[in-house]
Parts: sequence; C-alpha cells; structure tokens
Amino acid sequence: MRIHLSRDADEMSAAAAAHAERALAGAIAARGQARVIGATGNSQLGFLHRLAASTAIDWARVELFHLDEYVGLPADHPASFRRVLHEHFVDRTGIRTFHALDGDSDLEAVRRTVGAALQRAPIDVAFVGIGENAHLAFNDPPADFETTDPYLVVTLDEACRRQQVGEGWFPTLGDVPTRALSMSVRQILTAHEILAIVPDQRKAAAVKAVLTGAITPEVPASILRTHPRTTLYLDAASSSLVDHDVLHNPPA
Repeated sequence: MRIHLSRDADEMSAAAAAHAERALAGAIAARGQARVIGATGNSQLGFLHRLAASTAIDWARVELFHLDEYVGLPADHPASFRRVLHEHFVDRTGIRTFHALDGDSDLEAVRRTVGAALQRAPIDVAFVGIGENAHLAFNDPPADFETTDPYLVVTLDEACRRQQVGEGWFPTLGDVPTRALSMSVRQILTAHEILAIVPDQRKAAAVKAVLTGAITPEVPASILRTHPRTTLYLDAASSSLVDHDVLHNPPA
C-alpha cells in the first residue's frame, strides 16, 4: 500500500483525480478501453467532479461498474447510489456503458447479470472509499473475506446506517434501508489498481484502525494492505490519528 497525504480534501481530490486520469488513459492506450469500479458517498464527490472534468480521457471507451446500492430504494430517490453516480459522474462524462445495480428489482438476477459482466474481463482500476466503521463497499464488519461471488446481498450494521443519516442522505435512522447489494471484498481486490479516497475527520478512527491494527474482517478495509497497487489518499484530518512513521512507512 502507498499513502498519499494532502493538506485538505480539495487537494486530495485533485491528486487522486490526476492519478485516476493516468490510469484510465493508460488502459485505453494499451487495450482500447478502461474497465472501472466506481463508488459514491459524500467523500467521493469532490474526486468524481475533478475526474469528470478531464478532457484527456475518451469517456466513450470507459466501462463503469457499480460498487454498491441499497436494497428497496428506487432509482429516483436522492440517496440512490445509481442516481448519484449518474448525476455526478456518468452524465457529466458521457460514459456509455454503466452497469448499475438495481436494488429495487430481482436481486438474484441483478447479481448474476452484473456479476457476469464484471468478471468477463479484468478490471483496470477501482475507486473506493472507507466507511466510518471501516467498511469496504457495503461490507460491514465482520466482512466476508472468503467468498469469490462478485456481488453479495448484505445486512447493514447500525454504524453504517447512522453514517448515512449523518451525511444527510436520510432524515432518520428508520429511513435508511437495512440491506444492500455490495461488491464482495475478493472481487474488489481483483482490480489491477485500487484508489481509496478517504477525507475528513470523521474517517480518522477508521483510517487508524486500517493502518495500525491486524488485517481482519472486523476492520474490512484493512484487507487493502494486501493489495500491491493500492494507493490510500488522505487529507490532514483523516490522517490525524496515525503516527508520522506509519504514514510514511505503511504496514504490509
């Protein structure tokens, strides 16, 4: 794992977007297309806006896969991740192939269809975040580190659901769905490269747990330390609880 430190979220988003631009342009130059996994959430929006503004990428050659989505939430709900990806990324770029997860449909059919498309060829780069409970995608602790299924139907823990209220996506805890479709941990790790974009003080405890503890399902994103081409993008706030030596010499 490599760690990139920035002073604030804007600087971090710009650095991550520049890295992502290089990765996408390189994949297109080498193979004629780029296959990408995209995340949502407040922590990802600055990065997505920066990346969407790139004119160095032939967006028609980018194939985008959806990381996770709530079960039972219609596509027009403000918190729907497929709506967020459309509004903040897909519609801004002109990406033509977006494999969205419809959590308001036949879940097994969605898992089969999108999962088959996902596994049809290698993934060039995955854009992910880390939750306040250290989840990776919607794989809350204890996460399943073993399954090779591309997508899972998971139960969301209370900490995860409270985060969604805190970010303003839902008015109360009772409004947050209790289940979600999530890309599996093992599937995320198959990406050639992973960019984990993690700003804000509210993520500081999770970042510390990811970097200083054991690699364990109780800290799902700790598994990123096993991936040889993961870059963790942090700002001053999200990195504030981690010792200087760890930040500059991240553990394996």
